[in-house]
Amino acid sequence: MKNMSRRARRMQRNHKRNKAAGGLNLTALMDIFTILVFFLMVNQSEVQVQNSPAVELPVSVAENQPAENITVMITRDDILVQGRPVVTTSRAREAGDEIAALKKELEYLASRSPLPAEWRQQGRPVTIMGDRHVPYSLLKKVMNTCARAEFNNISLAVNQQQADQGGA
Repeated sequence: MKNMSRRARRMQRNHKRNKAAGGLNLTALMDIFTILVFFLMVNQSEVQVQNSPAVELPVSVAENQPAENITVMITRDDILVQGRPVVTTSRAREAGDEIAALKKELEYLASRSPLPAEWRQQGRPVTIMGDRHVPYSLLKKVMNTCARAEFNNISLAVNQQQADQGGA
């Protein structure tokens, strides 16, 4: 080793030191996966209809949960599609059997996603959230408009009530 220059000896030492295989530190990766699993577990719950303080839903003993789809909300003042105001309820009451602004919005949403072949017979799904004080005539107009815009698979959102309690 005496015959080697100082530079050669230093390079040899460095090569020996760097020769060992590098280890993989999984601690940070495990932290990320733990957070991800926790997040997915919390957010994987069944579909819940977004409730709004402006809409007081009627009560039902139905067990079925609605699937996630287009939501039409009828408040005392407005009709909203996916949370966006489309028409006022006073204007909708004055309309005939069909609410033009609502139909236009639903047709636009339908044009953005093609209807799968297996859904063609039953139509597109839509959930209608109507305030319990909304007159049935307005609710009927909204349902007719949805059906004419190819949203035939209509679900009405209600609050679930235990079967042993009386109706409200």
